Amino acid sequence: MSARRLIPLLALVLISGCAQLAYYGQAANGQFSLLDRAHPIDDWLADPSVDAGLKAKLKRTKQMRRFAVSELGLPDNRSYTEYADLQRPFALWNVVAAPALSLEPKQWCFPVAGCVNYRGYFSKGAAQRFAAEMRAQGYDVQVSGVPAYSTLGWFNDPLLSTFIKYPDGELARLIFHELAHQTVYAKDDTQFNESFATTVEQAGVERWLQAVGDQKMRDAYVQFEGRKEDFLALLLKYREQLASNYDSELSDAQKLQRKAEIFVALQADYRRLKASWGGYTGYDRWFAEPLSNAHLALVATYYDLVPGFKALLAQQQTLPKFYIAVAKLAALSKEERHRQLSELAKAPPAADRKQGR
Repeated sequence: MSARRLIPLLALVLISGCAQLAYYGQAANGQFSLLDRAHPIDDWLADPSVDAGLKAKLKRTKQMRRFAVSELGLPDNRSYTEYADLQRPFALWNVVAAPALSLEPKQWCFPVAGCVNYRGYFSKGAAQRFAAEMRAQGYDVQVSGVPAYSTLGWFNDPLLSTFIKYPDGELARLIFHELAHQTVYAKDDTQFNESFATTVEQAGVERWLQAVGDQKMRDAYVQFEGRKEDFLALLLKYREQLASNYDSELSDAQKLQRKAEIFVALQADYRRLKASWGGYTGYDRWFAEPLSNAHLALVATYYDLVPGFKALLAQQQTLPKFYIAVAKLAALSKEERHRQLSELAKAPPAADRKQGR
């Protein structure tokens, strides 16, 4: 482990104080272990014992990485130039908690990332133990596996075995999304950051598929995106029902009863949706734990501000100009940047304005 990698993580542990020492200790150890497993892609390609399928994927990621820099204006650094075999299904596990009668997630604040609506663990067991503590305090809790995350440029994020086997379009999407986090980041505003990265990933994959994709690849990505949109629409539908329930004049006991009924209906609707997909099981793990407010607390985080970001991209016309405009928004207060994005989303398209429509 190089001194350059070691110093920032040690700093996090040292400044965190006794109460958070154990949590930051596991985070530092987990990051150390992950980086120690990473080796340059060319080393993997030169190793005769490496599976041919993995080599083919790694070669394609090199193309994606070059495209991200040359065509999308994303950071030209060593992120995603190395690969790590983690020998586990996820990079880490996030714990999300929300009150029993609210969809407002609990926040945790950290020295570098600021305040976020989840708490990450490199051990599933540690995540589950913390989740049990939160449930004992009366919170609804979800523990979910995370295949990839960004260190916001503090480290050279490697490609991971937890996502390397994704279909090419989805793999490119993930790389573009995580690199976007290194381009602009607003502290204490998960919704802004994730919606921005989602906008970049969508614009990036569209350009990438046009440039290098064949019809089979495009069709696979369209099918994947269609299922994702269907699933998101399903979750938003039931999130709205829960929000209406919690805002109603019912007693707490009645709200809890209605809450249980809503989750039963959500499960039934998902079974019908899954059947319409021909039995596709990609979202089954979302239902691995009993459904709760925590499952739906962050649903809007990745998408609510996307219409505003898309309008801003259309206005700026090029991605480099778009990044500059987004950086200016990030420098504003959270309330002001959200207000401006909301106004952008409501404005008619630029082409309509030019034509007087």
